[in-house]
Amino acid sequence: MESTKNYHMSPQEFREQGKKMIDWIADYYENIEKYPVLSQVNPGEIKASLPQTAPLTGESMEQIMVDVNSILMPGITHWQSPNFFAYFPANASGPSILGDLLSSGLGVQGMLWATSPACTELETRALDWLADMLQLPEQFKSTSSGGGVIQDTASSAALTAILAARERKTNYTTNENGCDGKLVAYVSGHTHSSIEKAIKIAGIGKNNLRLIGADANLAMQPDLLDAAIDADLKAGLIPFFVCASVGTTSTNAMDPLPEIGLICRKYELWMHIDAAMSGTAAICPEYRYLINGIELADSFSFNPHKWMFTNFDCNCFFVADRSVLIKTLSILPEYLKNQATESGAVFDYRDWHIQLGRRFRSLKLWFVIRHYGTEGLRYHIKEHVRLAQLLVDWVKSSDEFEMVAPAPLNLVCFAHKKGNDFNKKLLESINKTGKMYFTHTVIDGRYVLRMCVSQTNTNEQHVRQAWKIIQDTASEID
Repeated sequence: MESTKNYHMSPQEFREQGKKMIDWIADYYENIEKYPVLSQVNPGEIKASLPQTAPLTGESMEQIMVDVNSILMPGITHWQSPNFFAYFPANASGPSILGDLLSSGLGVQGMLWATSPACTELETRALDWLADMLQLPEQFKSTSSGGGVIQDTASSAALTAILAARERKTNYTTNENGCDGKLVAYVSGHTHSSIEKAIKIAGIGKNNLRLIGADANLAMQPDLLDAAIDADLKAGLIPFFVCASVGTTSTNAMDPLPEIGLICRKYELWMHIDAAMSGTAAICPEYRYLINGIELADSFSFNPHKWMFTNFDCNCFFVADRSVLIKTLSILPEYLKNQATESGAVFDYRDWHIQLGRRFRSLKLWFVIRHYGTEGLRYHIKEHVRLAQLLVDWVKSSDEFEMVAPAPLNLVCFAHKKGNDFNKKLLESINKTGKMYFTHTVIDGRYVLRMCVSQTNTNEQHVRQAWKIIQDTASEID
């Protein structure tokens, strides 16, 4: 006799539990400032509190949520706290969470246009909206030679760009024959580490990644780039790729895009622009200058999941010539063949990035853009910059602290004048309190404090409070 047992959650139970979960999340945001921003648990503490084996019989959601509250929550570092100033933002917002919930509920696998046309076509439209909001050149839109696609992170976008650059430079022979060790790529010494990782994955090799020197503002020096490319050409090597940063992770340094772009055109190199956090600022007309020179680029990426209130993960990757990307990454086994693909009338975004499977990520981006509107997004970006510039003014007015790097947007790098050991002790002492969380970097051997002012709900009160904590703690340290 066939079993009639059913372990699934019924629609009615899902409805009831879903409402409770929304209430839990709303309560969390209302009370988030009551939690220590940086998790205070010790290594292994969470794991030790969890059973060694999985349950044989199912448990209720009530039981599960008891453990969420008692075991997991102490191990959470609260990235959504308005007192979170560490690393970079990973901003969530109400409309984004709801869009992500809808995406999960629909459970779409959007690898092909045919597997859910709405998944593909909404993404195309949303990325074209963003191209217009950022005033990108026409070639980066789907209506021209290029277009945009949602990747998981800027790291994946960079790897995709490197693969396309590799194939274009070798006339698409490297996918067939492998690398011969002669391809060379170029980055600043301050470029994000994901480029080095991508160079390794792509088979180029770390020894063929050149680190170009930076100027006093920590930006790549074009004359040194030109000289390095020329030297490699004379040595019989094959330069193929340059990554320029619009806002390095360490200090938010801005590489000179027009000069780098002209050098790339001169030597026929692929120019990729990594604007992971700071690219969002270009939505504001007064900050659009930050991506001047983008018309010379082959690819550009930024993360709405950093500073555009779209929860992780959501990277927007634009290319000027999608045919290079598709030719590099397209493989069409028999089980994926379909009439729409064969017609050539649709985009199959599986050909635009590394993975085959794709979530319906454009839903949350679409929800955010429609909820805030361009006007609302601009307002909050400009407000974060205003708050960061207040902090800059306070640092400059202080007798104890000083600025260590330029602060064009929302990242402030500063240090106490008492030196590295003092700054390290100051940072660790403050973070242990749980009242706020910020991080550090090292610039020319100097231990530097970093505050990134861009969490969704951070306001002037939080920034003033953070500065007071820093000053008060500094006065208490021997």
